[in-house]
Amino acid sequence: MDLLRVAVTSLASLAAMFLLTKLMGNKQVSQMNLFDYVIGITIGSIAAEMATELDTPENSLLAMAVYAVAAVCISLLTNKSLRVRQVMTGRPLILMDGVLYRENLKKAKMDLSEFLMYCRIGGYFDLSQIQTALLEHNGTVTFLPVEMQRPATPADLSLQPDQTMLQTPVILDGEALPGNLQRVGKDMTWLMRQIQSQGYQTPEEVFLAMADGNRLTVFSMESKKKPADLTDK
Repeated sequence: MDLLRVAVTSLASLAAMFLLTKLMGNKQVSQMNLFDYVIGITIGSIAAEMATELDTPENSLLAMAVYAVAAVCISLLTNKSLRVRQVMTGRPLILMDGVLYRENLKKAKMDLSEFLMYCRIGGYFDLSQIQTALLEHNGTVTFLPVEMQRPATPADLSLQPDQTMLQTPVILDGEALPGNLQRVGKDMTWLMRQIQSQGYQTPEEVFLAMADGNRLTVFSMESKKKPADLTDK
């Protein structure tokens, strides 16, 4: 019976965590501020305890709910109050602005090796290409390149390219998606005509199809091309 109760409370804690996460909002780890990170760890710890707390699992569930409500309240406050936002999420920290700020690197708990690593990850192997480097409140480092080093844009070249349309999946794993077809203003007749023009008879032969305006990009269910082996030999 104890094992059955552990299984039931484990599923209940998983369901509770899912619902509370949806309540607090979806964020990737890289998008979390310090408060989000602390709340996430705490709720996870309570959920693990709830799974094995056979006597009073409702106490753990209540604690999880309290933390989730606190997170939602803080989120609402940070949306309405700039001062609360600055306290809870912090401000961007300038690490480099033509010169390297040693004191700000210390505040960021970042040494030069780490800073250079972030530069390389951002695609900058030459520091002279960087005008400004900022440590954002979620821990990522963003860069503003020197004007002469930034990529040229169509506006720089006086070009007027066509706007790229958002691609929408209309076939997934061999199954047509009528709802997505309707969203892009198409129907099954258009879809069948498009895939047949590319050598397919039915949607079941298509692994993925993406609609982009009047264009359809199709990937076959079975590819004769084998992926390259990237392992060292």
